[in-house]
Amino acid sequence: MPTMADPLAHAVHSYADAPAVIDGAVQLTFAELGDRCARLAAALDAAGIGAGERVAILAANGHRYIESYVGVPASGRVIVPLNTRHATPELRYALQDAGTRLLITDRDPGELATCVDLVWRFEEYDAALASAAPAPTAALAADDLAGLFYTGGTTGKSKGVMLSHRNLIANTYHWLATVPHETGDRELVMAPLFHAAGSNGVLGALWTGCCQVTLAAFDPAAALDLIAKHRITHTLGVPTMLAAMGEEQRARPRDTDSLRALAHGGSPIATEVVRRVSSALPSAELIEVYGATELSPLATILRHEEQRVDEPQARSCGQPALGVRIDVCAPDGGIQPTGGVGEVVVRGDNVMLGYWNKPEQTAAVLKDGGYWTGDLGYFDDRGYLYLVDRSKDMIVSGGENVYSTEVEEALYRHPGVLEAAVFGVPDETWGEAVHAVVVPRDAERVPPADELIAFCRERIAGYKVPKAVTLRDTALPKSGPGKVLKRELRAPFWEGVDRDVN
Repeated sequence: MPTMADPLAHAVHSYADAPAVIDGAVQLTFAELGDRCARLAAALDAAGIGAGERVAILAANGHRYIESYVGVPASGRVIVPLNTRHATPELRYALQDAGTRLLITDRDPGELATCVDLVWRFEEYDAALASAAPAPTAALAADDLAGLFYTGGTTGKSKGVMLSHRNLIANTYHWLATVPHETGDRELVMAPLFHAAGSNGVLGALWTGCCQVTLAAFDPAAALDLIAKHRITHTLGVPTMLAAMGEEQRARPRDTDSLRALAHGGSPIATEVVRRVSSALPSAELIEVYGATELSPLATILRHEEQRVDEPQARSCGQPALGVRIDVCAPDGGIQPTGGVGEVVVRGDNVMLGYWNKPEQTAAVLKDGGYWTGDLGYFDDRGYLYLVDRSKDMIVSGGENVYSTEVEEALYRHPGVLEAAVFGVPDETWGEAVHAVVVPRDAERVPPADELIAFCRERIAGYKVPKAVTLRDTALPKSGPGKVLKRELRAPFWEGVDRDVN
């Protein structure tokens, strides 16, 4: 099986003079990108960073990030992309846990410099490449460790997910087989590259001769401006990004007709948000992807989501990606029948090697040849997977299971709701009560809490209706990849209560 050196070699051979990366005023051809990656390998040799050793990067999206993301594993080292939104203690933990030798960064490392042997700020990085002669291709095996991706921490303490060359290449095949790209396409890299989903765009672009246009930090206006300026054909984000782009496009329209594919993942999306985004960006096919860092990250894909908003499948996350097997399992491992809710278990070459230095946590999720995701879902009779909740987010109220995503879906249908998050809070009578936090669309016309509760009561069963709604005038807290941090919203309600709020 190919390794991460192969897409790069293919791109240099097949598309040498075509544009590979546009990063502001910097433009690189595939030949220039390949040369810089080869020089990076030589610079790592000169710095005494040996095969298999860890190289971290803490930076915004840009051409140096792409070079490191590809060039470090292609040279036989291990890339450790760090979440730029993590606090210093979290970053220090990741660097020390990984045994990192070198940190590449676009900022003052501060005390993080004490956690590694060497720091290259971008000035030193450029100087190191300039003084190095391109190194020959390293000897690699498909099952060699390519990257350590520290999880975003939405469900607990961060863990280093070990992804091999096989994992990341398989994931790229799964993506390209389902969502074809053409030579000459242009991909907007707006989701942070520290997330494993970056492998879809980065390696997929190299295989197909697609130019990547990087956005350092997401801003809906800046994203739309780049789409118009560079005639972007594909991009991927999280639902909150898409929602913000839709709002911005309606307020200040740009020419976005070049956009063919607008993919999203990382958290569920309400069908009403799909309607709004599709109305604002009508040329784009909306594509939902579901997965996890542990899956490199793809598991399912739902294409033409904008055409399905009135179909039952609109609430699904699609069908298994080509090359991926998914079962819905009972706790004893038995496969649930169609319509039966159970834990989503994924098998395929995209499943991680395990968690770095955490054998017990690895054994808890890698069982019977599959990755047990912790997500609850079911299949319909057409093979579409429906997620009903994270196992930790399911609310048990009076003996009834309430899936927060269903309640959020109802809230999003209210025209005054911009964002919504639903979770369980302590209740003396029912054990848990359904609680919602809502960000209004318009600060001048805030829907009252009782109106939102009545709105839900017309659409879902009474036991699922929020008992209370908190109206919030700032955006919901989110992780680096853009997932809503329900644990932060939930924690104050459970303070002093004997329950894990992670």
